[in-house]
Amino acid sequence: MANAEAPLVEMRNIEKFYGRIHALRGVNLSIKKGEIVGLLGDNGAGKSTLIKVLSGAVPYTSGEISIKGRPVKLKTTNDAINAGIETIYQDSALVPQLSIARNLFLGRELRKGSKFLDWMDQEEMNRVASELLLRVGITKNIPPTTPIGSLSGGERQAVAIARAMYFDSDIIILDEPTNNLGVAETQGVLQFVRDARDSGHSCIFIAHNIHHVFQVVDRMVVMRRGEIVADDLNPKTCSIQDVEDVITGEYVAV
Repeated sequence: MANAEAPLVEMRNIEKFYGRIHALRGVNLSIKKGEIVGLLGDNGAGKSTLIKVLSGAVPYTSGEISIKGRPVKLKTTNDAINAGIETIYQDSALVPQLSIARNLFLGRELRKGSKFLDWMDQEEMNRVASELLLRVGITKNIPPTTPIGSLSGGERQAVAIARAMYFDSDIIILDEPTNNLGVAETQGVLQFVRDARDSGHSCIFIAHNIHHVFQVVDRMVVMRRGEIVADDLNPKTCSIQDVEDVITGEYVAV
């Protein structure tokens, strides 16, 4: 039975080796329900490896992961999805040739008909997709049958976030969600993150642009050389320069 008092996600002593490369070194990370955590660090700091472990994309060498106080084994991405973890990568993991509705339900299509003779319920998927587009702030009249490839970068990110919200993921991992977006689209994505929190979802927000991180997160975690060197940086009480100094090692957080 899940423990209501436990953190939503807790990673304890996570180690990851790629051959002789020590990618994660005794990582401890906990995330509370409804919390947005910024994950920061230079290239090679271990951010990508950490989120791939949590999303089930790569196995970890040792350590423990608990969801709502219950130990879990995240051996595949489906394990993570079933545990309530949805990951939105830079490319959104969307199929450009397929429609918005098909992408929203990719691999989890709604079905109708008998158990032995069923088919995709395209009409219901289109209806739900239209509602979700409004929910994530796309007010333009975009038909759910529109191919993903014809959408802007911000609209694609909105579809990916809508998918995570529809399947009621407890935690949404966003890997560089504002990368290569314009100003208006970036603000749209940041608002989606705030809305996700307001709906009770937790988020891990990975971005090189610290200004974007400061706009939405409750807490910042900094990684360096596979280790977490700071896990409680408050955007309300520290400056961007403070965080950059922790990232580069100029300042050690205590």
